Order: sequence, then structure tokens, then C-alpha cells
Amino acid sequence: MMMWRDPGQPADSYYEVRPEITDAPKTKFRIKAGKTLSVRKWQSAFTADGELDISKTLGRIHRGGVHPSIRGEVWEFLLGCFDPKSTFDDRSQKRQRRRVQYAQWKEECRLMFPLIGSGRFITAPIINDRGEPIQDPLVLLEADLGDGAGAGNNAYGAGASSSQGMDNVTKNNGPMSKKEIQWKLTLHQIGLDVKRTDRALVFYEKQENLAKLWDILAIYAWIDGDVGYCQGMSDLCSPMLILLDNEADAFWCFERLMRRLRGNFRSTGRSVGVEAQLSNLATITQVIDPKLHQHLETLGGGDYLFAIRMLMVLFRREFSFGDSLYLWEMMWALEYDPDLFLVYEESDSATESSEGSKGKPKSIRHYGKYEREILRSGAKEDAPLPISVFLVASVLKEKGPKLLKEARGLDDVVKILNDIAGDLDAKKACVNALKLHKKYLKQAKKV
Repeated sequence: MMMWRDPGQPADSYYEVRPEITDAPKTKFRIKAGKTLSVRKWQSAFTADGELDISKTLGRIHRGGVHPSIRGEVWEFLLGCFDPKSTFDDRSQKRQRRRVQYAQWKEECRLMFPLIGSGRFITAPIINDRGEPIQDPLVLLEADLGDGAGAGNNAYGAGASSSQGMDNVTKNNGPMSKKEIQWKLTLHQIGLDVKRTDRALVFYEKQENLAKLWDILAIYAWIDGDVGYCQGMSDLCSPMLILLDNEADAFWCFERLMRRLRGNFRSTGRSVGVEAQLSNLATITQVIDPKLHQHLETLGGGDYLFAIRMLMVLFRREFSFGDSLYLWEMMWALEYDPDLFLVYEESDSATESSEGSKGKPKSIRHYGKYEREILRSGAKEDAPLPISVFLVASVLKEKGPKLLKEARGLDDVVKILNDIAGDLDAKKACVNALKLHKKYLKQAKKV
């Protein structure tokens, strides 16, 4: 007698794709009862006053992901927005303080550029690198605030008040600081990227959602002067806005994600931050598949720059929207460190108390599976590599035979890796990454 098995719901059924888009990658992940972290299982992991036993959820997330209806609030814990040992009241107070802080930053940015918060955004440069306004027709059209500072106008404004609107958005009480000039120089690039981000989704058919994404990224670019804005950050921010109803909450979730990834985007005069991870990727590949590494070096790809996109935007382009979210939460569950919140809070302010913290959990069960392996190996002291590097390594290993057989130049390598879009299995990729990590730790010990 055959047992009935729940076929599950496709992950993408919760994220509507525009009907005219026919080439979007199809989901492989399915939401399954008994495997996916459900609303009931999630709620049962909290005590009466709101403390979370995160160990009850990490394994379930790793096996079957998070149900879309609770994904936003689960991510806030996985990314370190909240301490699992905090209470409902602690989190409510912290959320409110963060919303106030976001509103203050938003107002600061709006005073410098009134389109912030107007429900519109720009895709053309407004100033040159000397801080002088650019009188381009498209700039004038997009920057038109009309009589009501943008409220109720169409997407880009119209008509007679264009010049006046441009005066409004570029006027200053004095010379602009270097920081403000640099920030205003990035605003149109953010707009261009926003228009290209997740355009297959019905969610971004609404101008107001595109504008919210632009606002979040523009405000982040202002407060993080070291990084500002870089291409790819819109891909990382977009899911936060879709999953969290409140714009400020989405901002803070994105800000926490950037704590993990901002090193990739930082650049000096000589190098870009992601180069360190690419170098680690080369080392790992050399250990686990020396023949493939040698072949890539022979082709001139020893710097592994062909893998830069996968690391920068965490496979957003290689998976369907729903599958990429599943991959992210699996990675974060595997890497979870219960001290994450405290580390972030202490870096924000040495004096601000972390309310709700009841001390560090003593059980290793509160750590993710990948993090536990690192703790056991003693590699925690040596700035352990993120699991994303091993994910890329696992993809290269899986495509190794094809790369060895068909790649006769770097263009072939890029084409083969680009062709994997929609062809990868998120869970299989994570399982393979864990195996490679274990193998790499053993080899590293021998060395």
C-alpha cells in the first residue's frame, strides 16, 4: 500500500509574477507540512513573555525553510535584529525606537533632497561632481515636485513647474559637504537599479513600492558613508521590503544583512572587499578540486572574478525569487550565532544597554549546524569563512566536469555559470556546501 505524501505548495505561489513574464526561473522548493517551519511551530517556540528558544526552529528551517506568512519576523531573529532572550515588550520598545530613528534619518535626507519620501524617485543625475545642478530635460521632469512636493503627482511629475522643482531639489543654504555631493551623485544610480530589481514581480508594478525601495537604499547610503551605495544592494534589500509591512522595519532588516555583507562592498584605492572572499574561494577549490582549479588558472581565471555576482548578491540571479529566499534562510539558520544581536548592539553603542538580554545561552544547540562545526573545529578564533563561499565552491564542483570539458576561455566559464539560472536546487546546494566545509576543515588541519 502506497503512503500519501504531501506534494507541498510551490514557494513562488506567494510571490506573484506578472503574467507577461514567461522566462522567470521556476521554483524547485515546495512548502511542506511537517518540514517547513509553520506558524504553529514558530509560536510554540516562545515562552509566555516572549523569550524564543531558537534551537527549536533552526533544524526545521534548515530542512524545510520558513512559511512565507511568518518569514519576515523569523528573518528579524536570524539576522540579529532581536535578541532571542528578549520579551515581547522589549522588542516592541526597540522596534518603536528604531522606527523613530529611521524617521529622523529620512527627514534629514528629505531636507537635502525633497523627493525622499515623496512616492517618486529619479533615474537621471541631478548634480555633477562639483555639486552643480544638471539642467537635463529628464532631470527636470523627474525632479518636478509640483506645488505639493510630490504628493499625489504621477510617477515623474509634469509640465510647467519643472524648472522650479529643480531649484527646490538642488537649493542649499551654503556649499554642499563632500559627503552630501557624493550621496547626491549616487541617487540616480539607485533609481536605475531599483527599476531593474525584481521587475517580474507584481509587487513592483506599484510605483509606491519602487519609491520605498529607493528611499531605503538612499537613506542607507547616507548613514553608511564608508560603503554608500553599490550595485547589487537593491537585490539584497528588495525581499525585506516585500516581507515586512513597515518600511522602517524593512530598513533595519536590510541594515542587519549589510552588517554581514558590507565588507564585500567596501573598496579602497587598491581593492574591493569581495576580493578576499574570491581569494578564499580559490584556496578552497584548490584543496577540494585541484584539477578544476588548475584548469581555471590556465584559462586566466585564477582570480575567480567570474564568481563575483554569486557572492555579492547571494545567488539572487541564479534562483527563482522564492527559492532564493529559501536559500538565504537556510544559510542564516546554519550560520546562526545566538550572540549576534549583542555583538551588533555593542558595536552601535558601548554604553547603551541591551535590554532583554538574560546572558549568553550555554547550550551549543542554540547555534546553527555550520556554526557548531566551526566551534568544534576551533576555527572560530580565525574569522571563519561564510557558508556562501562554500556554496559557490559546491556549484563550481558540480559544474566541474562541464567546465573541464567545454571551457576553452573565460567567456565559456561565464556562459556555463550563467546557464545555471533556474537549474540549481537550493537544499542540495546547502548540503553540498556543508560537506565541502567539513572536507576543507580536515584538509586544512593536515596542512
